[in-house]
Amino acid sequence: MRNPVGGHVHVAGGLARTGLAYAREIGAETVQVFVANPRGWATPPGNPAQDELFRARCAAEGIPAYVHAPYLINFGSHTEATVERSVESLRHSLRRGRAIGALGVVVHTGSATGGRPREEALAQVRERMLPLLDELTHDDDPFLLLESTAGQGSSLCSTTWDFGPYFEALDAHPRLGVCLDTCHIFAAGHDLTGAHGMRKTLDLLVETVGEGRLKLIHANDSKDVVGAHKDRHANIGAGHIGEEPFRELMRHPATEGVPLIIETPGGKEGHAADVARLKGLR
Repeated sequence: MRNPVGGHVHVAGGLARTGLAYAREIGAETVQVFVANPRGWATPPGNPAQDELFRARCAAEGIPAYVHAPYLINFGSHTEATVERSVESLRHSLRRGRAIGALGVVVHTGSATGGRPREEALAQVRERMLPLLDELTHDDDPFLLLESTAGQGSSLCSTTWDFGPYFEALDAHPRLGVCLDTCHIFAAGHDLTGAHGMRKTLDLLVETVGEGRLKLIHANDSKDVVGAHKDRHANIGAGHIGEEPFRELMRHPATEGVPLIIETPGGKEGHAADVARLKGLR
């Protein structure tokens, strides 16, 4: 399929039982899940029976699955305790990702806290994240997908060219990829709405990280204007990005076969409507 369209699904009550049931209700062809509390540091073991069932059903139904790592992770933090926890949390997400057959684990690129220079923070990213990438030695290990932020504060990666130094810090590791969030990249200053704005932005990304690195797209419209540095998602076509850039996105060579995950408001009805809208644009 050119671009499977799906959403982030809730899994309280069981990955397969709850998550895949929700996916069917919204018409999802691909899913993203949390394997831990996204706003905490706990690393729960998971349920082997649910893991196996989820993995088997996704394989049988051809549903690409992804894990989103917790939001607290920040490899650029000046606080050692945060960095230690970030290592454990991301390692947990990567291992759980493999257990459930996920193709990728999405992690936010973080920020340089405590007023430290960006270069110092990226050196720490290298020191603490590269060993985790080197642990991905199995054929069925997920890719680690870097998701840029909307550019708030001392963000380490928000524009497409910011991925350059980040990839460099991680030796452009073969298991490293990009998860592009349309709302974040718009908020960071890439005008996706101008003449061929989406095409130019995707061209820049490929120029920066190379071909084949874009593995996942978070398809979200934006409640705020371009360059606002605010991470506020809107339903597809209801925000400042509008529908047309998403149509353009699904025609770009770099997005061939790349799944689209929505993280939009409106609960089940809103999600089903956004999935249908993107399928229509496809």
